[in-house]
Amino acid sequence: MGTGAVQEQKKASLQLTGMTCAACANRIEKGLSKMEGVQDANVNFALEKASVTYDPAVVSVKEMEEKIQKLGYGTAKETVDFQLVGMYCAACASKIEKVVGKMPGVSQANVNFALETARVEFNPAEVSISDIQQRVEKLGYQAISKQEAPDQESHRKEAIAKQKRKLILSAILSLPLLWAMVTHFSFTSWIWMPELFMNPWFQLALATPVQFYIGKQFYVGAYKALRNKSANMDVLVALGTSAAYFYSLYLTIDWAAAGGSVHHGPAMYYETSAVLITLVILGKLFESLAKGRTSEAIKTLMGLQAKTAVVIRDGQETTVPVEQVMVGDIVVVKPGEKIPVDGRVIEGMSAVDESMLTGESIPVEKKAGDTVIGATINKNGRLKFEASKVGKETALAQIIKVVEEAQGSKAPIQRVADVISGIFVPIVVGIAIAAFLIWYFWVTPGNFANALEIAIAILVIACPCALGLATPTSIMAGSGRAAELGVLFKGGEHLEATHKMDTIVLDKTGTVTKGKPELTDVQAHDFEEEAFLRLVGAAEKSSEHPLAEAIVAGIEAKGIALPAAQEFEAIPGYGIYASVDGHEVLVGTRKLMAKHQIPVESVLPRMSELETEGKTAMLAAIDGKYAGLVAVADTIKETSREAVARLKEMGIEVVMMTGDNERTAQAIAKQVGIDHVLAEVLPEGKADEVKKLQQQGKKVAMVGDGINDAPALAVADIGMAIGTGTDVAMEAADVTLMKGDLNSIPDAIYMSRKTMSNIRQNLFWALGYNSLGIPIAAIGLLAPWVAGAAMALSSVSVVLNALRLQRMKV
Repeated sequence: MGTGAVQEQKKASLQLTGMTCAACANRIEKGLSKMEGVQDANVNFALEKASVTYDPAVVSVKEMEEKIQKLGYGTAKETVDFQLVGMYCAACASKIEKVVGKMPGVSQANVNFALETARVEFNPAEVSISDIQQRVEKLGYQAISKQEAPDQESHRKEAIAKQKRKLILSAILSLPLLWAMVTHFSFTSWIWMPELFMNPWFQLALATPVQFYIGKQFYVGAYKALRNKSANMDVLVALGTSAAYFYSLYLTIDWAAAGGSVHHGPAMYYETSAVLITLVILGKLFESLAKGRTSEAIKTLMGLQAKTAVVIRDGQETTVPVEQVMVGDIVVVKPGEKIPVDGRVIEGMSAVDESMLTGESIPVEKKAGDTVIGATINKNGRLKFEASKVGKETALAQIIKVVEEAQGSKAPIQRVADVISGIFVPIVVGIAIAAFLIWYFWVTPGNFANALEIAIAILVIACPCALGLATPTSIMAGSGRAAELGVLFKGGEHLEATHKMDTIVLDKTGTVTKGKPELTDVQAHDFEEEAFLRLVGAAEKSSEHPLAEAIVAGIEAKGIALPAAQEFEAIPGYGIYASVDGHEVLVGTRKLMAKHQIPVESVLPRMSELETEGKTAMLAAIDGKYAGLVAVADTIKETSREAVARLKEMGIEVVMMTGDNERTAQAIAKQVGIDHVLAEVLPEGKADEVKKLQQQGKKVAMVGDGINDAPALAVADIGMAIGTGTDVAMEAADVTLMKGDLNSIPDAIYMSRKTMSNIRQNLFWALGYNSLGIPIAAIGLLAPWVAGAAMALSSVSVVLNALRLQRMKV
């Protein structure tokens, strides 16, 4: 291996157009995977998205787009028009055009100097309007968006509206043909039917636009698939409907040549092709509507974003779109308003509702120096803060990105469906041909129409749409619902793997406990408790030690006002000395008391008892006499005990791991109901402990919140980071628990189990339906139009089953 710098892998997300079934997705995925420089390619049929990890030194996004086009599909592009300010010559226009045109994700940039406008075609997954505007600003010009770029949602709505128009036209043209077919049955002979409806020329006139205008998409799709040496759903629909249409056309011409009656002709099959196309389009419409609902979670999250922000520019408060807020801008937020971006408070005090992020219903007090998060709500005070993260960098944007990536990724179980989809269509075509020959030569010799009808029914019933939708729709709905519960799965593979976990390892500090010491016990000796706490609190107030801060906070919470200490001295390893209102105060260890010859033997048993409970006890002396003790402990989170009980009910072994001594660890474990404890584990030893459990054949999930947990999170089968913890831990984890609440662990496992169960139901239904439908069609018990209706229903039922996950209660 060379010593040169390793080129960093990049990720690209491409919105695809022209896919009609899972086989299309499969083909694009294979085509992209084979490209040099592409490390990984995932195509999600339900989302119509391709996620590609690639080496930009070897392959470009443009080359990938060209490859997709060669395969017969397209990539959705968005176009935005800008009004440019600051150009003064043609060279300016040329400069902007060249620089913007070279931006990653921009496929075309045209600048018109005369009109002072720019039109940019771009991939919204790679670059945003704001990114383009900022790049233009860096060149010394200003780009003002003339219109909102059409987003994915409007693109989807437009496609649905087009499908609806086609469906209405197709239904109007097919209805007379269906009417004519229904009156052929003996039990429907009482239904009145216009003579015209039986005329073969009239039927031809109705069926032709349905076949070649409405059904054009199936021919185009089939041509592209066959040109690339593969077969998909379009091939089956095009074959089936064309066979019915052209056989009917042959009968029509034959009837006309024989000088047939003007009004009546032979039994035609125009209705078979027309009704089939109508039903397939109806099924696709239902599918599109239902698929749109699977990404409700993303829409909900995006809806949380503030639309505008008030920033101070040139000493004036100016309202700007949130996309235009820059890092370093001073942002003003009034009571009741949404905080637009992430930042650090520089002025003001308020309480902020962060429940959308942490699940914590109590508003959090904010003052100068504290961080605020975009999309949270400022409750009662005016805040001024400096923007630190904007656009794609904000916490909410990162959450949306994680959810989108999870919804766009593949679970390993989907590979089964992909393999089956890939080989399904050629097998079905073979079965249809075999069935046709058997019926034509042996079962009903010479009856071409009957044999053809059976072959058409087989081709239509076997469309593998439901199979292609089975997994991605469940993954989308399951990961979306989990996000609403505060559980972020980083990918479909993690959503799948979580349900297999049988052992959960919990880090103690900040995970089981609050990670913040609190005053738990006070015992005054020969002193009133309030007077004792007043002096101890005043002495500790000058100390910067975390335990001192906990004591002071606990005393102030009791409403005791603390005077200032006249003298203060920290004695490392012993404690503190202070002079308060003429009293000499000592607070610290047994060693501190011994050093000043203060007898404390009588209180030592109580001190040991507190330490056995996992608390840190400190002795206090006032004016040379023992005056009492205070104890501080890292208290357990209110929900930890309930969460551990839920995990045990689910049959999962719970282990607590900590660097604390055995006695403290056992005390905490006892409080929350944990039976297995790994104590005195050094930060670097946490990953080894996880490996030891894995060597015992256990599937281990590690839950932590600190930097020192990152190696263990990475080694575990599933790493879960408490979202209130550090960015490093969240980066190393497979699952982020946004609420900082251990109840999110059983929630995550429950959602994983339910999603996998839902996927299995979908796969069983899709495969079972095809396996059952083909033999029924082959023995002649399924009319083609019934097969078409059943095929449409199968896709819709799979998507609707997946949508049940969105209403899942935990």
